[in-house]
Amino acid sequence: MSMYRQMWLAIILSTLLALLGGLLASTLNARSYLTEQLKAKNADNATALALALSQQRPDAVMVELAVSALFDSGHYASIRVVDPLGKTIVERNAPAAVRTVPAWFVRALPLNATPGQAQISNGWTQFGTVTLVSDSHFAYLALWKSVVQLVVALALSGLLGGFLGAMILRRLREPLQRVIKQASDISERRFVLIDVPEVPELKQLALAMNSTVSRLKTMFAEEAQRLEVLRISANYDHLTGLANRTFFLTQLLDSLDTEDATGGTLLLVRLAHLSRHHQRLGTPAVNDLLKTFAAVLERHAEQAHAVAARIGESDFALLLPGQTDAHDMARQLLAALVKASAPLTGSGPTAYIGMGKLQHGQDMAGLMAQVSGALVAAEATGDNAIREAGVETTSEDDHQTAALIRQAFANGKVRQLSFPVLDLQGHLVHRHCTMELMLDGTPAWQPTRHFRQIGETFQLMPLMDLSAIRLALGTLGSEPGLAGLAVSLSARSFSEKEFRSRLLDILMSNQEAARRLLLEVPEAAAVKHIDSFRDFVADIRKTGSRVGLGQFGRHFSEVDAMHDLGLDFLKVDASFVRGLQYSTDNQLFLKSLASAAHKMGMKVYADGVIDRAELVALEGAGFDGASGPAVKEPA
Repeated sequence: MSMYRQMWLAIILSTLLALLGGLLASTLNARSYLTEQLKAKNADNATALALALSQQRPDAVMVELAVSALFDSGHYASIRVVDPLGKTIVERNAPAAVRTVPAWFVRALPLNATPGQAQISNGWTQFGTVTLVSDSHFAYLALWKSVVQLVVALALSGLLGGFLGAMILRRLREPLQRVIKQASDISERRFVLIDVPEVPELKQLALAMNSTVSRLKTMFAEEAQRLEVLRISANYDHLTGLANRTFFLTQLLDSLDTEDATGGTLLLVRLAHLSRHHQRLGTPAVNDLLKTFAAVLERHAEQAHAVAARIGESDFALLLPGQTDAHDMARQLLAALVKASAPLTGSGPTAYIGMGKLQHGQDMAGLMAQVSGALVAAEATGDNAIREAGVETTSEDDHQTAALIRQAFANGKVRQLSFPVLDLQGHLVHRHCTMELMLDGTPAWQPTRHFRQIGETFQLMPLMDLSAIRLALGTLGSEPGLAGLAVSLSARSFSEKEFRSRLLDILMSNQEAARRLLLEVPEAAAVKHIDSFRDFVADIRKTGSRVGLGQFGRHFSEVDAMHDLGLDFLKVDASFVRGLQYSTDNQLFLKSLASAAHKMGMKVYADGVIDRAELVALEGAGFDGASGPAVKEPA
């Protein structure tokens, strides 16, 4: 039973006991008073009658007349006169009257008044004895009315007391609920502060809870700051602050190989005549020039949600996402580099840019060679120039493809595949889902990742994501022994209220399967739409499903509210895992990251593991599981 109900029960019981005790005491007092009054009335009336008869030399006729006259007044139950020998001279008894008082009340509270007695004398001789009993009906009626009025008064008092108690409990309940909610949030890995109530006892509790949460937040913030230092040290150039060559090439490889790759464009940028600048300006000025280049690249990367890096002494790179207009971005970047560097480079050429499109599954070395050739061609012009690698690509009409995608979903030409996520002892943790479509006119199944860019352009991602979730729930329902299925969602999906509403309806109608469903959102999308993501996590947790971040680590410095989200797991981006056995800095970073996540109750998995050595390094870092080509499901 809840404390609130116990408090209500205590108030009700104490009020009832007080009311019943008051009613009983008042009723017994009233009964005692009426009994004494009846006794006194009997004695007084008997004495008065005897005295009146004694003064008139009574005889039997006179006594009978006097008794009859007194009895007929209607206030007596019986009057009886007997002579000294016990013989009845006269007796009058009232018939049983119809009572307006309940019989159970009379039986429960009898008024046993002593009859009044007095001696009648004739001169110095005793004539007889009169015994008189008053009618108790009026006394019972008075007692009944008194009890009824008392019950009404006490009931009104009880209702008023209950209302005041409810007001007090409501005043106590609100701060108590805040404290309970805070405790619940902590258990769900969300650390939030609450307003301190005025109630002294709850105030002390709230202050203690807030102090604990503040210490946890401080601890997580310090841990995050330390992890950020480790991440930057391992993956970023110390002079410019841009990503280093190793980190960038890993990102580029993931953009070519991963299931979620959406295409894009690679830009290689070269600072013109670096050796000449060294001779003319000196090392400090050249370093300032390189920092200026880096600042311009970083600014454009932030605008396009791209990755900027320094990959050589005078070479830089920019990896643009698929939805960016690469030609326009290259022109803007070149103009900005020329303008920003003019005070140091003078009137000569400032920068050359080579560019090339990314194709899924393309060889990274071949792509780098093609774009480097375009860069050399731009440098050969002798002026600020942009050249594009001659990569032939095939494309279909996007509108027609979007229509075919919708038709495939409508006709059920979609299937779901999955690959295992294992713990580092080789046991299955859950499976991660991917989907394939069969478009009309094509005989083969095609991964939906090939259509992700079109899906984003034509707002098809919510349709794809809902279909993936329905298929996953169907699989979970038909395979009760399956530990769980993970589905990746797009940024557009989880940030749309309509999608969220439909998703909640689906999950609530499949609660048994929903408890084994894992929903994964890319870290970059969660950071970009942090408010929508926080609401999304709160809604999904009500259904029993689990929520986590995928591709985690690229925007680590921006995930400053991770402790408030209540996440269940993190999937670290493959770029941090690739070649982990050779990178002491990344090993230290991932070990610290896993430790911090475990303190917040989250599981930590790795994506894109390609060999056994990486698995061994992940085990040393304290990871809970991994997926990728090197992760084979047990037979």
